[in-house]
Amino acid sequence: MWPVVTHASVEETHVPTHAPPDGQAIVPWSRRLQFWRSPADQPVWARPALLLVAALAALAYSWQIGSTIEIYYAAAVRSMSHSWHNFVFAAFDPAATITVDKLPGSMWVQALSVELFGFHVWALMLPQAVEGALTVLVLYHAVRRLAGPLAGIGAAVVLAASPATMTLDRGNIPDTLMILVLVLAADSTVTAIATGRWRSAVMAAVWVSLAFQAKMIEAWLVLPALGLAYVVAGRGSASARLGRLAAMGVTVAVLSLSYMTFVALTPASERPYEDGSTTNSIYHQVFVYNGFSRVGELSPNEVLGQTLHTPLFTEAQPPPAWNRLLTGSYGHDTGWLLPAALFAGGAVLVARRRQPRTDPFRAGALLWGTWLVTLGVVFSISTTMNSYYAGALSPPIAGLLGIAGALAWERRRERAALAATAGIVLLTVGYGVWLLPADGTGLPPWLATTAVVLGLGAVALLGWVALERRNGARGAVLAAVFTGAALLLIPAAASASVVAESLGPFDTPFQPELVTTFIHSVFAPQPSPPGLATIEAARRGAPYLMATQTSAVAAPYIYATGEEVLPFGGYTGTTPSPSVAQTRSMIARGLFHLALIAAPRATPSTRFIAAKCLRIPPKRGQPVVPIKLSVYYCLG
Repeated sequence: MWPVVTHASVEETHVPTHAPPDGQAIVPWSRRLQFWRSPADQPVWARPALLLVAALAALAYSWQIGSTIEIYYAAAVRSMSHSWHNFVFAAFDPAATITVDKLPGSMWVQALSVELFGFHVWALMLPQAVEGALTVLVLYHAVRRLAGPLAGIGAAVVLAASPATMTLDRGNIPDTLMILVLVLAADSTVTAIATGRWRSAVMAAVWVSLAFQAKMIEAWLVLPALGLAYVVAGRGSASARLGRLAAMGVTVAVLSLSYMTFVALTPASERPYEDGSTTNSIYHQVFVYNGFSRVGELSPNEVLGQTLHTPLFTEAQPPPAWNRLLTGSYGHDTGWLLPAALFAGGAVLVARRRQPRTDPFRAGALLWGTWLVTLGVVFSISTTMNSYYAGALSPPIAGLLGIAGALAWERRRERAALAATAGIVLLTVGYGVWLLPADGTGLPPWLATTAVVLGLGAVALLGWVALERRNGARGAVLAAVFTGAALLLIPAAASASVVAESLGPFDTPFQPELVTTFIHSVFAPQPSPPGLATIEAARRGAPYLMATQTSAVAAPYIYATGEEVLPFGGYTGTTPSPSVAQTRSMIARGLFHLALIAAPRATPSTRFIAAKCLRIPPKRGQPVVPIKLSVYYCLG
């Protein structure tokens, strides 16, 4: 095991002395049942503090959730819960004509929750709240193994206070599960580095493979961080470390592609069409539609907007740029502590540059720093960027700040460490105050002033500790409290506003009130979507409720009724499914009568509908909607 604390830090850490000489403490059952008590190798405050942070995080993630929902994913979950066939093949619609346009790992968990508790908004949201709380616990374990309990608690607090994590975990978005599993992969990598065990290295690869099932290629972006940390700090010779790294890579490739291979080997007639692919290929869906096309090409949302003749689905601003994550809505999600984490990681590497290769502090800085930089670069250049993507940056930011904070406390008698800490405080507070808007949803008027006061107080106390040679313990503790408060005040207030205003993954903290109103009107779950009664009347006994172009238009009706709404063209409305032959057959059998088409020329089937079915002109005085749909009536 690594020595994660120095002699100076041991002096102030409570270490139980009741363990037997062989080091194998005999823990009675009565103590084992008291799960809130810290293990013998940790200070008495560690476990209670961790459980408190995790409990508060779980409460925040689940408090008044459901004001907004990703209706596309929710409709797919309802369809997947209809049968095991739909579940296994990730069917978007109840009749399983087409899949959801992503791998279904996170939606499997949601579908199981729906199967267990029934179809309710909270049943869709519950898995994400649980996964978010578990991420706090796992991150603590990983960071503690690197730099001690103080670093672990610091990382847990920063993660729980992150606005990007708060908004993400209050919705039904796949990223929450991916982040949990990737943090588990980081934890297994730390164990592999510390112990040299093969099974821990393999387990890290298994976790990454499971994360791939939730968010595809994005999960692989963390591999450089895991690999670099293991190669640099792992036990054994260089050839042995490289050999294990190669084995990890093979394991990731085989397990990540296993589900895709299973689907690809299943005859096309026995499974839904793979959305996002022009050739019914799940590999095309994952590596092109959800992969390399996300850089430099139109995003699926932009294609959807073109199909529906509306700007509603264009990507959020700011556009790709080097400072994309530091300004605007993305800055409000994750930018508050991003500069601090980058400087903290660099400071740890400089401070530990003369330590042995296996130094755990440096290993942690490499692991979390590489994770942060890799994803930060990809998010900065990608043409597809949703605000909730930024949640994947929260664990490395928290890990870096936790490790740097523990190291700063260990070196609190060194003026260089105090000066570096003061610099990070000034940078973070100044940038945070600059990033704050003049007004917005849930923005308290006192926040900027209080942040400045705390920041100046922290710097003054750090200066006093540096100048006071006797360095009293009270002064150091007071400086640490002010420093932590100054760093976390603005992001914690942003997270609190998310909970207080019932915001979700499509929101950003302190956004304009008009934006909040718009998002909550567009993404609110509707028990009765527009025109449902009229659609039911025009159904005339057909097995399907209707047909629509794009799964996005079909989603509210599937979510509300659980009935088949045939989605022409998949999510974007341009995927060649169903075929003309299938469409002709369904019309002849009277499976549907009503068809809502936005872009008749988008696919062969929509052209067939426009040519063979009767177009119903809109009624006079009908309200203008931002989505332009033509109504067709088809008779067999």
